[in-house]
Amino acid sequence: MDRVLLDTDTLSEVIKGKDLVVAERGRAYVQAHGRLTISAVTVMEAVQGFQRVQRATQLDRFVSRLAAFEILPFETEVAILAGRIYGDLKRTGQPIGRADPMIAATAMSGGLAVVTGNVAHYARIAALGYHLAVEDWRAAQ
Repeated sequence: MDRVLLDTDTLSEVIKGKDLVVAERGRAYVQAHGRLTISAVTVMEAVQGFQRVQRATQLDRFVSRLAAFEILPFETEVAILAGRIYGDLKRTGQPIGRADPMIAATAMSGGLAVVTGNVAHYARIAALGYHLAVEDWRAAQ
């Protein structure tokens, strides 16, 4: 199993364990790599989600578990790539928000595929000529 970057939706599915296929792939990934790989942007999105719905207990639990993840930073070079992607999407009338281009740029900078249930958004990035691999752990292998 190759190293990948989990999008926020997939991380949520792995943690909740509601989709048994996704949960099992998450377990297999941890067995192969020691921990799940996410971006700092995913941390921001998860914290924002808990904060927005005022779930302090879940927020505290998530924050206390961050050391268990491999968290890839959002650094200057990644920010430049994300800005290019975001600009190209806006210019071509295909905006997908700010977080997905940031997560895609993080994955691309690390040579990783993005694992997401939102394949359509990330496919727009690849369609613009960016070398982004996308996986959906819910799809049949």
